[in-house]
Amino acid sequence: METTRTLDPVTFEVLKNGFVNLVDQMAEQMLRTCYSFVIYNRDFSCALCDAEGNTIMQGTQDISVHVGTLHLTAKAVLEDFGDDIHPGDVFLVNDPYRGGTHFSDTRVIYPVFYEGRLIALMQTNGHWADVGGSNPGSFDVTAKEHYGEGMRIPPVRIYSKGQYLKDVVNIIVKNMRLPEERLGDLRSQVEAAKVGEVQLQAMIRKYGVETVLEAFSEVQNYVERLTRAKVKTLPKGTWETVDYIDMDPEVGDGLIPIRVKMTITDDEILYDLSGSHPYISCFLNAGFGSALSGTYAGTKTFFPEIPLNSGFYRVVKTHLPENSVVNAPSPVAVSGYCSGSFEKIMNACFELWSNIMPERALACSFNLEYLLIGGYDTRNDARDYFMWYDWMAGGHGGRIDRDGANTTSPVFGVGLSVQPCEGQERLSPVLTTKHEIITDSAGPGKYRGGCGVEKGGQLTDIEGTVMSYCCDRSRSITWGIMGGLPSIPQGAVLNPGSDSEQFLGTIFSNVPLQKGDTFTRPAAGGGGLGDPLERDMYAVLEDVIDEYVSIERARKDYGVIIQEIDRDLDQFEIDYEATQRERDYIRNNRNAWFNEDPKEVERLYRAGDIDQMDVVRKYGVIMDYTTNDVLPISTAQYRESMEKRTVAHW
Repeated sequence: METTRTLDPVTFEVLKNGFVNLVDQMAEQMLRTCYSFVIYNRDFSCALCDAEGNTIMQGTQDISVHVGTLHLTAKAVLEDFGDDIHPGDVFLVNDPYRGGTHFSDTRVIYPVFYEGRLIALMQTNGHWADVGGSNPGSFDVTAKEHYGEGMRIPPVRIYSKGQYLKDVVNIIVKNMRLPEERLGDLRSQVEAAKVGEVQLQAMIRKYGVETVLEAFSEVQNYVERLTRAKVKTLPKGTWETVDYIDMDPEVGDGLIPIRVKMTITDDEILYDLSGSHPYISCFLNAGFGSALSGTYAGTKTFFPEIPLNSGFYRVVKTHLPENSVVNAPSPVAVSGYCSGSFEKIMNACFELWSNIMPERALACSFNLEYLLIGGYDTRNDARDYFMWYDWMAGGHGGRIDRDGANTTSPVFGVGLSVQPCEGQERLSPVLTTKHEIITDSAGPGKYRGGCGVEKGGQLTDIEGTVMSYCCDRSRSITWGIMGGLPSIPQGAVLNPGSDSEQFLGTIFSNVPLQKGDTFTRPAAGGGGLGDPLERDMYAVLEDVIDEYVSIERARKDYGVIIQEIDRDLDQFEIDYEATQRERDYIRNNRNAWFNEDPKEVERLYRAGDIDQMDVVRKYGVIMDYTTNDVLPISTAQYRESMEKRTVAHW
């Protein structure tokens, strides 16, 4: 791409980095003034957009799916209001069918003027912990249409020429739980946008408005040039893969395919998701904006040296079939897109790019999950309504030359913080009973995945309280590549270890809770990369010492025989001859195990002869753990994908 550059390199570099700092200053303002614990733990993003709505710059800790959609909501405001935008106006939007993500991600768009001329749009996007609807937290698995998911806010003016439109805002927040908290977050976002305006006006005073506007254009052109230059060095061709959502609740057995085809031309990257499943009967569908952002985020992961703005979007182009699970129309429910289609698109992109850029290869990472508990807090006479809104860290996929990252924020947004238990306990009557790394949760491989986490809790002083869960990968289990094995199924358990223990799965809504009830749920580890029988036996030994891998799974998954001498002193010993025999035995039999009759696997599991990890890793069988029945259709689909990703590389 040949472009005329009018700024000298020093001024360009200063302004480019100044734009990043501007957005980070907005983020700092939000972090210090927000009301909700969700936003405080960094489920928010900010952006500087030009007068056409194009993203000029993001910050350094923004959520990937937010950044890839902020330009769309900026353009939606411009489309709806056109010339009817004035100094002092502020707009609000959360509409996932107009480029947003889900209703909880509520965006403030703040126009910036210079001498009566619109020159920029500041945008702040925070995940509001509740936006109304039938469920506390606004995640209703049973919703087929968005009417049960909360307030849908198309672009709407909330300040007019500096005048706060209280009546408009009240209509919105009074339809949400904890309206004062929502007002606090709204004020925080507006003030953060004003911080961006102050920073931009300071740049204009120093460099002149035309220079700053020229920098707006040049930073986009710069990113476009860098991206096209990188693409030109890559092999040309077309690659395809598929990932899955667990199911359509109305159908039951059967994984929901998301098919991703990527073509690299001379200087562009083209994605085609044709062949993806029609939209399903729950909220795991994605709207156009969030699915589009999945291809941006999946690609950008393999281009870490290139900044992200609308220049990047000129090179990465995506076709999303209408009426599909990756482009669901209004009023189809889409609030669970983050656990559903979005991360499946990202991980599919990871696999494709791992073939093209093997030096940056990355296996599948654990699935983002949200657990939501809402009700009345009876610890004091006020009986305030509370929202316990939690997500967890988990394991990222194994890499080409090292293990995956343990207990890391989801690929949905690595800027997310793990919520501190102390803060949660102060704000809500929910006691954290455990929060620990799960032994054997890492997908085995020559380079294993990162380890996952289990978190448990107990309800204390509550009334009228319900629980909902937004997750996936109890059936489309986090997979390995290049011979690597999968991780573990995800899913929540109510009252574990008691007579009333109940596996609730990965998607449920409005489960009633009583004082004293307990719960737990795992976030899986990442998938493994490479044949686990090729893993250095001393690396397996270190994993056993660190309690990342048990002695039993060291034998079953890696074929390494380890004897415990003194655990308190971390004294263990490898039996080298037995290890060689075990590895030969696994090599000679694992293809037969993988092709075992699924009904026989079910029988062995029910009899207690094998465990859940054997079912998944050794036999590639998918079961419904509420009934312990094998799922034949899901098993056939999962085995087909495991055949390509794992068995073919043994």
